[in-house]
Amino acid sequence: MPTFHVPEGIRLAYHRKGSGGDQPLVCVPGGPMMPSACFGDLGGPAARQELVLLDLRGTGDSAGPTDPAGLRVDRQAEDVEALRVALGLEQVDLLGHSAAGDLVPAYAARYPERVRSLVLVCARARTAGIDFPVERRREALELRRDEPWYEEVLPAFERAVSGEAGDADFALLDRLSYGRWDAAACAEWFDEEAADAYPAPGAFDGADAARAVLAGPDAPVLVVSGALDGSPRPDSAAEVAGLFPRGEHVVQAGAAHNPWVDGPDHFARTVTGFLAGNR
Repeated sequence: MPTFHVPEGIRLAYHRKGSGGDQPLVCVPGGPMMPSACFGDLGGPAARQELVLLDLRGTGDSAGPTDPAGLRVDRQAEDVEALRVALGLEQVDLLGHSAAGDLVPAYAARYPERVRSLVLVCARARTAGIDFPVERRREALELRRDEPWYEEVLPAFERAVSGEAGDADFALLDRLSYGRWDAAACAEWFDEEAADAYPAPGAFDGADAARAVLAGPDAPVLVVSGALDGSPRPDSAAEVAGLFPRGEHVVQAGAAHNPWVDGPDHFARTVTGFLAGNR
């Protein structure tokens, strides 16, 4: 298991999978603050493309900061740069899932000259001032009305909206993250304390400046959304793609928030095809 150190002295780990491509695709997990093991092999791209899976601070095999403030998303942008240096790359191809849609653009805004391409999967964009209201998640829930678990999940959703949900409710709401619910969709990765530290006050104060920088570089950007996802809904994902001069948006049918689980072959073809076409 290779490791590297960030400027603060924290030792971080990453994992290599697969082979192929002229350089690896660096993958940053969401959650926020889930370990890279949540990616698996991303549904199969590792068969044609080397993946470098980063364990964020305090997750997986990486050490954490002594102060939880060090988990704030903008402070972790430097970790991606330290990884680029450790890999010996002039530029990086970066994939960010979900809450990593805050971290990866934060890195791109800070180091635009170091980005060769971006893949944003069901990604947030609070770094650039785009957030997804809870009511859009209600729209996605209504798309699942014919699911056998709908009547059980609906009251859990309402309790979550009102701030009264318990652990059992959030466990039920996990079903909304997948287009199909089976054993592959049930892993528990979430660290609530770390997740709360990730978007701490001040993390997105530079949204306007970041948005202006992201509108400049010519790097190709692929935004993948799930047709059943509520955060983001596909039209919101299209807005994220619109941040970038070469932003491309693809909606994966039948997928929710984890499209490499819901349709691995389709997801793998989409990502590897994008990378191959932009090298």
